[in-house]
Formats: sequence, structure tokens, C-alpha cells
Amino acid sequence: MGEGAVLRQAIERGKIPSFILWGPPGVGKTTLAQLIAKLLNKPFFQLSAINAGVKDIREAIESAEKRNLFTPPHGGARGGGGGSQGAILFIDEIHRFSKSQQDALLGAVEKGVVTLIGATTENPSFEVIPALLSRCQVYVLQHLSKEELIGLVDRALREDGILKSQNIHIEEYDALLLYSGGDARRLLNALELVANSQADGQPLHITNDLVRDFIQQNAALYDKTGEQHFDIISAFIKSMRGSDPNAAVYWLARMLDGGEDIEFIARRMVILASEDVGLANPNALLLATTTMDAIRMIGMPEARIILSQCAVYLAISPKSNSTYVAINNALSLVKQTGSLPVPLHLRNAPTKLMKDLNYGSGYQYAHDFAGNFVQQDGLPEAIDGTILYEPGANSAEERTRAQLREQWKGKYRY
Repeated sequence: MGEGAVLRQAIERGKIPSFILWGPPGVGKTTLAQLIAKLLNKPFFQLSAINAGVKDIREAIESAEKRNLFTPPHGGARGGGGGSQGAILFIDEIHRFSKSQQDALLGAVEKGVVTLIGATTENPSFEVIPALLSRCQVYVLQHLSKEELIGLVDRALREDGILKSQNIHIEEYDALLLYSGGDARRLLNALELVANSQADGQPLHITNDLVRDFIQQNAALYDKTGEQHFDIISAFIKSMRGSDPNAAVYWLARMLDGGEDIEFIARRMVILASEDVGLANPNALLLATTTMDAIRMIGMPEARIILSQCAVYLAISPKSNSTYVAINNALSLVKQTGSLPVPLHLRNAPTKLMKDLNYGSGYQYAHDFAGNFVQQDGLPEAIDGTILYEPGANSAEERTRAQLREQWKGKYRY
């Protein structure tokens, strides 16, 4: 919205594209859409995806058409309502629309019958159908900063009809800001709640303690099915992978405080124990699977202790993704080379016919040889000598590397 920015220029020209505002709650998505419609003097239709259906969408579009609100763009340009002089259709929580509901918007948006402004707290890449997303710009709104939130409080005290008539003094902002979580709506609601505690005619000095008295619980910003869910579990996994136990425990606490399913957390640790710790510390997988069993038996709140133990253990463990890379390499090779035949010496021979066809012929039983090892080919002939498993750079697997180098002299370059 800054001077010279793309959306600002479009508004100043009076020809905005269809677009989606993506950002957390309470950062002004709906307000921004209403201001744009007012500034451009366009009819404004507002729907909420929570309670609107296809019928409501069609009625809004028909209203725009019947009122002759559509003027075709110059040159017959199409797509996303670019250049449309018609109405603005604002859809709040657009990510809640089903595919069929979103499909109902396509024609009107494509022809420019309406300019669509959608608002969502969820990643539109996942929640908006590609056909509609391709017709819209996406603008990302961030959490409001501390300075912006303080500015909102001060402005409300100056300009709100009720608040400015009260003798209110803000001495401390921290508790108000903590409760808001960057959400202006929650911030103003909290301010109003505290302001209502004032006795008639008496000055009110808002302090952190006063705010805490009236707002006893700071609800964590955590949506178990939304963007925060994926962002925080990602931070948790990457902290353990990065060997940062402090960050791992912090993100674990954020999930637990937000009511995340403890089995979901444990499952992700089981995966990490194999994918990222792997053979550098095989006991990690044992502890992770034991953690899964233990939390099922114990439940919350004590399960938090078990989850913390496992998270810290995984974070401080040495790391190796060698087996993760190995299976990915193998799957990629299978896709490239197709169904290569199993070498005859490795085939099972349960019948006489199979034996006559040399199934199993030449197979050498490893336990019949010194050190329980014999050098014999295990890969199909077409890919013989391919290295899929590369030991990791840690003490345990370096010993494996040395052993493989000795056993497979001249065969693999470990």
C-alpha cells in the first residue's frame, strides 16, 4: 500500500485486479477491502464463506449484472477482472469454500463481472483452487508490529466516541500487546474490556497487572488445522535436526499449549529419529517408538515430560540421513530403470523346473565363509556397481565405511 507499490498504483488508476489478501486474523483484511471499495466508489458485495453457499454467490453476481455494473475492459482483455468497472465481491474466509463453491466464481471473475477480493488466514496455494488462484494476485499481510499496535490503542483513545470521553491513561502496554498476539481486533476488544472496569467519573490507569486481572488467559495463537500448525511443527522438526534442544523444547511447548495432538508430535519424532538421526545413533528410533507407546499409556499432562525427554535426546544426538538418502536414491533408480530381472543366483527355486532353469544356481551362503561375508553381486546386472547407500560422516558409520571398503575391494568406491 506504500507510495509507488503495485496495489497502490492500481487503486490510484481505479482499475484493480482480482486479488486475495492472505494474513493472520485481525490485521485489517476486511477493512482494507471496504476502504478500496469506498475509495473507488464501487458497489460492494460481502459474503462470508462460513455461511454462504453457491446460491449466495450467484445472487451476488446476478445483482451486479442486473444493475448494469459491468463495463468490458478496453481491448476485450480478460482474466482476473483486470480493468473492470463493476462491483467488488468480497469473500471473507475464502479458504472455507469448497471446490464447487470456488468454481462458481470462475466465470464472473474471468469476464470481469465482479472484481474478487478474497480474505484468508490459510495458505492460498493449498486452499484456493488453481483455476481461481491463477486469476488472482496474492498479497501477504503480516502480523502488526508493536509500534502499530500501540498506535491503534492511542488512536482509539483519541477518536473512539466512548473511549475518548473517559479519563484513561495507558501506563503499560505489554500485557495488552501480549494478549493481542498481533491481532488488532483482539487488542481493541481487550482495551474495551479493561475500559469498562472504570468507575463513572474516575480516572483509569491501565497497567499490566490490571489487564491480567481482567484477561486471565492469553490464548495461544495456534490453529491445529491451519497455517500455524504446519509452521510450528516445521520449526520443531528443524530445531531437532539442527541440534538445538532449546528451540526444540520451545516449539514443543507452543504445540502443547495450543492443544496439539500428542500422538501427532510423537509420530513426527519417530520419523525424525530415522530420517535425520538414523545410523549415527540407532537408539534414537528405539526411544522415539517407546515415547509413542508411553504417551498413549500416560496421557497429558505427564506426557509432556516424556515428549520433552525424547525431543532433547533427538536434538543432541549425532545426525545422519544416509538411509533416508539411500532409499530415495533407490526409488529414483527404480523409476529410471524399470523392472530389471532378479539375478538367477538370487532367485528362489521351490520347484524342479525352476532348478532346471538355474534359479538359485551359484548362490553363496554368507555364513559358510570367514567373517560371514562373501563378495557376490546383489544388484541386477544392468546397474551392478551402483552406490545407493553412502555412509554418513560420523564415527559409527565411518567404521561401517571402512568395513565396506575392506569387504568390497574393487567393487564399490567407499
